[in-house]
Amino acid sequence: MRMFATMMLCLMMTAAAVAQQPSPQGMPQLWVYAPVNFQVDRAVDKLIDRLGRARKADYSAAVITDYKFGRIDDRPSNYYANLARTRAAADKLGIELIPCVMPIGYSGSILINDPNLAEGLPVRDQLYSVHGNQATVADTSNHLPGGDFESAGKNAPSNWDWIDGFGKSTMLDRQVKHSGASSLKMSRFLEGNDAGNCRIVKAVAVKPWHQYVMTLWVKSKSVTRNEDFHVQVLTDNGRALNYANLGVKPTQGWTEHHIVFNSLDHDTVRVYIGQWGGGEGTYWIDDVELRVAGAINLIRREGCPVRVTSADGKIEYEEGRDFKRWVNEDTGMKPWPGNFTVMTGEPAMLLTANSRIVDGQPLAVSYYHAVTVYDGQVACCLTAPGLYEHLSRQIELIKRHIAPRRYFMQHDELRVAGWCELCAGSGKTAGQLLADNVRRCTTIIHKHDPKAGVIVWSDMFDPHHNARDNYYLVSSTLAGSWEGLDPSVVIANWNGGHAGESLEFFAGRGHHQVIAGYYDQHDVARGVKRWRESSADINGIDAWMYTTWHQDYSDLEKFAQEVRRP
Repeated sequence: MRMFATMMLCLMMTAAAVAQQPSPQGMPQLWVYAPVNFQVDRAVDKLIDRLGRARKADYSAAVITDYKFGRIDDRPSNYYANLARTRAAADKLGIELIPCVMPIGYSGSILINDPNLAEGLPVRDQLYSVHGNQATVADTSNHLPGGDFESAGKNAPSNWDWIDGFGKSTMLDRQVKHSGASSLKMSRFLEGNDAGNCRIVKAVAVKPWHQYVMTLWVKSKSVTRNEDFHVQVLTDNGRALNYANLGVKPTQGWTEHHIVFNSLDHDTVRVYIGQWGGGEGTYWIDDVELRVAGAINLIRREGCPVRVTSADGKIEYEEGRDFKRWVNEDTGMKPWPGNFTVMTGEPAMLLTANSRIVDGQPLAVSYYHAVTVYDGQVACCLTAPGLYEHLSRQIELIKRHIAPRRYFMQHDELRVAGWCELCAGSGKTAGQLLADNVRRCTTIIHKHDPKAGVIVWSDMFDPHHNARDNYYLVSSTLAGSWEGLDPSVVIANWNGGHAGESLEFFAGRGHHQVIAGYYDQHDVARGVKRWRESSADINGIDAWMYTTWHQDYSDLEKFAQEVRRP
């Protein structure tokens, strides 16, 4: 028995040594990106199985992320048990766990703690009118007459400037409509436009620095590219003012959709509605309206004040004295904290009993509001003090429950920045603000864990990618953001479009790098070959990461084989 026990001990020690051995000499490590919901036991079972599979394929690290990493304080007991058993399983396998932290860009997981830490766009002197004890938006008119599609001229529906393929791919439909006598039908997209575009367009006068909401009703049948049906609001210089997806389904009955935008400093916009790039199927559009909005996704915090004056600006009214605290209870709270929707309620401003504001009086109201990008993405403010309190707490708890050697900062696709009074009042560009932010985030990590390594996505610090001028709804240039990166920060580089230039840029600044490859492109050999050619003369490539956004791990082993191929 003693000999058997000794043999078993030797076997166990040998297995552990094999599991923890490094990658072959001179070869970069293999990492896998592995998001998981740690509150679901079955999901954690799958993660642990995946870690075992990855280790057999020579992966040495897993980058783990969970929406709830933004607030770990008050989770049920199984959440902490699942963190512990994942850590134990990873230790046994010899796989390093690298947690994602500090979601600067896709910020919902940290905005769980306070949705008002979102970045806000300014509304300035929007006219409100008082009725009894409340004030609401004064201009209730529809700024898109003709959105009922009741009549048409020779080349377009009445009150519209232009349309693709009228009489071919677009026409009024007297049989199918949401209300009134007809709707606008779109089908056979390629017949009206060689590119398959099928859109209706109108130039609209707007007031600068106002919030607007568009409502439209859409019906669809057997559409193959429904994700390419958009409402796009463009300025004279081609800047887009909205990016939220409509969410039209391939087949749906009459459904109400919304977009919300801020006119910024523009007095004219061009509205496009319809299909881009072809496909098959049919849409019907009806009852399109555009109106001035009132405090949709209203933000209340330091740097996002509410200011109410008389219409001529001579008298400023006080919150608490003349009107009650004005909030939007729906902002970032439905269906759960940290989740933002395109459209919320539009709360009236309620007057106090002893208000100096009188019935019928016009008011000039200024405030800040959040905006959503694509499918609910909202970015946090880069400078709000409360943000850093929550980021610090996040690192404290991640260290307690996971005890990682490295942290992966989630500065990624920051699409709204630099507008609030804290940011704009600093006199710094958005790039300089982001540099300050990433520098401060790195400091927070090292305050809690002085020896920890730090990793960050490449895009927001890459002049060949997103660190540039005219990026989405960012207030100013993002150039120079890279100045906030300490050379010790490792760059997870995913700039496949300009891989050579990007890898060379960061290497020149002294950064080690991780190549974030795959991205659900199933021609694995081609993808790896392209990155390999781009990185052939670059020093400091520490790892290749199998990066999947769709949790598709079917090519996990193949990716490893291609990376390891001589």
